[in-house]
Amino acid sequence: MKVCVLGAGVAGMTSAYFLARAGFEVTVVERNSGVGLETSYANGGQLSYSYVAPLAGPGVLPKLPPWLLRRDSPLRFVPRLDWRQWRWALQFVAACNAPRSRTTTARLLRLSFYSRAAMQRMVAEEALDFDYAQSGKLVLYGDAPSFDAAVATMDFQRELGCEQHALDVRQCVQLEPALAHIAPRIAGGIHTPSEDAGDCYRFCVSLERVLRAQGVRFHLDTRVREMVESGGRIAAARTDRGEIEADRYVVTLGAQSVFLLRALGIDVPIWPLKGYSLTLAVTDAARAPRVSITDHKRKVVYARLGAELRVAGMADVAGFDADLDPRRIDLMVECVRRTFPDCADLSDVKPWCGLRPATPRGTPLIGATRYPNLLVNIGHGALGFTLACGCGQIIADLARGAPAAIALDGMMLKR
Repeated sequence: MKVCVLGAGVAGMTSAYFLARAGFEVTVVERNSGVGLETSYANGGQLSYSYVAPLAGPGVLPKLPPWLLRRDSPLRFVPRLDWRQWRWALQFVAACNAPRSRTTTARLLRLSFYSRAAMQRMVAEEALDFDYAQSGKLVLYGDAPSFDAAVATMDFQRELGCEQHALDVRQCVQLEPALAHIAPRIAGGIHTPSEDAGDCYRFCVSLERVLRAQGVRFHLDTRVREMVESGGRIAAARTDRGEIEADRYVVTLGAQSVFLLRALGIDVPIWPLKGYSLTLAVTDAARAPRVSITDHKRKVVYARLGAELRVAGMADVAGFDADLDPRRIDLMVECVRRTFPDCADLSDVKPWCGLRPATPRGTPLIGATRYPNLLVNIGHGALGFTLACGCGQIIADLARGAPAAIALDGMMLKR
């Protein structure tokens, strides 16, 4: 049976991998000249299996007014003349309550633990080179109320299977000595030993080599124009290089998925959150973190990727353009200067931004549509790399007519 995967980001590549392992004849279509060149290219690099609480949480609402007015806010709303943006924003606000956040967290943890197991099997079985490191993660809090709230969340997540520990300032510095100089600014931290890190782009490129060796075909520099419908099914993917026919199709086009699906009468609640990153060559290993670090207040993450440091953060609820905002990059450079000074040459940074396709509640959309041979694997937000392997395995199971190995409550389209 032939399956056509639309998109070669991390969601598309892992979908193709598990489909090929399931015995399908797989074709991947990608508009860029290579794989992993858009949202997967320079993401935060953290595989945060236990830290998946949605952005829409009860603590967000009081912060929204000052965030929307401040230039350096971690979440920024840039209004557009598009009613879908406003609908997404209202649905996001409606999801900012404790019961909904706890339900979403439980669902995401179930999926992320499943994805972690799938990733670890893949790493054990395939020759992948992507600076994979089981380095753990430390989330830093700068004030006592935020830290106390994090401890309460940790207790809730422990009931769901998370292995996390609350650390005082001394323990944070003991775990990561590169934090010593900012100890006065730390109220405490939550350490998760089981978190990993890796270079998402290099993961995609390594996976491409594996897939080509397994007979998967790639149509690069090929843009999907529309899906051809016939008799209530998808008959072909019409591209700028001709039509591609298959028995099943999987949409993994990130934020661009909304346009392709909308033409089919499928309206998905996804809006892009523009995120930014810096990649810096480490010049002083002793001053750069080994443990993955998250600055809770500023919503900035730091991940060591071999000889480089990846710094990522910010979320702009703007439009579908991936243009760099120099002011946001400057803010992130300042965050590095304040947190890990002298670990890298800040005059030589590689800036980047990408569009994280997010649903208002924070859960992805996986599985069937109104067309029996069309599946979606979209809407992962900032957790695309974290959830990729689990979602890819689920797509392969559904494509062969088997049920998903875990419950998909809240993650399926209404048909």
